[in-house]
Amino acid sequence: MGAKEKSVFFCKSCGNESPKWFGKCPACGEWNTCVEEKVVESGKRRTENGERKTENFPLPICEISNAEELRIVLPFAELNRVLGGGLVLGSLVLVGGEPGIGKSTLLLQTALQLINKKVLYISGEESQTQIKMRADRIGIRNEQCLILTETDTKEILNHVKEVQPDIIVVDSIQTLSSPYVDATAGTVSQIRESAAEMNKIAKTYQVPVFLIGHITKDGSIAGPKILEHIVDTVLQFEGDRHYGFRILRTIKNRFGSASELGIFEMNATGLREVTNPSEFLLSQRDEEVSGIAIAATMEGQRPMLIETQALVSTAAYGTPQRSATGFDTRRMNMLLAVLEKRAGFRLNMKDVFLNIAGGIRSDDPALDLSVVAAVLSSNADIPIDSRYCFAAEVGLSGEIRAVTRIEARIAEADKLGFEKIFVSKYNAKGLNTQRFHIEVVPVATVYDLATELFG
Repeated sequence: MGAKEKSVFFCKSCGNESPKWFGKCPACGEWNTCVEEKVVESGKRRTENGERKTENFPLPICEISNAEELRIVLPFAELNRVLGGGLVLGSLVLVGGEPGIGKSTLLLQTALQLINKKVLYISGEESQTQIKMRADRIGIRNEQCLILTETDTKEILNHVKEVQPDIIVVDSIQTLSSPYVDATAGTVSQIRESAAEMNKIAKTYQVPVFLIGHITKDGSIAGPKILEHIVDTVLQFEGDRHYGFRILRTIKNRFGSASELGIFEMNATGLREVTNPSEFLLSQRDEEVSGIAIAATMEGQRPMLIETQALVSTAAYGTPQRSATGFDTRRMNMLLAVLEKRAGFRLNMKDVFLNIAGGIRSDDPALDLSVVAAVLSSNADIPIDSRYCFAAEVGLSGEIRAVTRIEARIAEADKLGFEKIFVSKYNAKGLNTQRFHIEVVPVATVYDLATELFG
């Protein structure tokens, strides 16, 4: 007798299952995330006699070996960086990003450049001919890269057993469908079930699996939030399609740091690594312009110098506008309030626009000092010397606070030929400045910074 079909209501945010409709999810509290799906649990995977299928037993933690994970070194050093040093065997990696940003190109180019590894590239969106056309544009021939157009997870498992690949790429998880769930591909239950099956393949055969994921209009990965919990690593591929630069950011990583960043440039033949991010994050100018300050930031273990641009003008309609691109608007409003209260700058009737150059987004607290310097420069219409940079956090009382890894920031600014770096006086204590050619200027308050810059 066949299984009975039933209606189940899922939360798109967390994947919570409910027998009836809800406005507010009882699990995560989100509103208007309820979707109805027809589900048939066929029970094909259940054992007939209920016997144990695995030989796993509980072990004392002290008896478990802690051998280091085996990793595959990928041809892209930037991709290795965000993965924590390479691709761990048996790991499940989710790569999300906007349509057309280059997710498929990144993974196809990686597959084509892996000469000694057999890669199974599974596409549910494009035909084999379309993928071959992209490979021709990249200009790399590789007999070990196998293309499969399939969406049924059971058939994919059969092909994996037959081919025995070293790496699997799935484009995309939203196109897969499991025969164990009677629902349309792309629904919450299908994405959850398909991801669980791909995770089982990765762990059973010790084959790393890349999953490409679509994103929604608000920028989150489509499907239930549980998808991000199932996988070992979540990477976000972002950037402006009108510009050539792409940023690969780590959102979650069980095998490394979750704050690393990789930078690529898109061109006619695919993606190129950018080993020195400052080459595009710092703009080249013929003359000094007010409202521009350079920040020495850290992304994971990597120091970077990025350009902060501010524009301060009189509010045209009485109500001042506040806008920030690449920086938290609420934090910008806090810094403006500190400038007004602690340093006496009248900005309450001024429009303030802030931009982090290069399309990058950063939440490093060390950006605070460069934001304050750029705003003061634009307000006074006095340029800051392009050979000056800044690295410090600003507190609510107007004090300049210390930041981590200050020596790496100073060394990066020194390497790029900067002459002065403004830091917190608490960072300067015990700092050996003799080994740097750059002058380190300690400041204690926002008022001290304004005095140092503008007298």
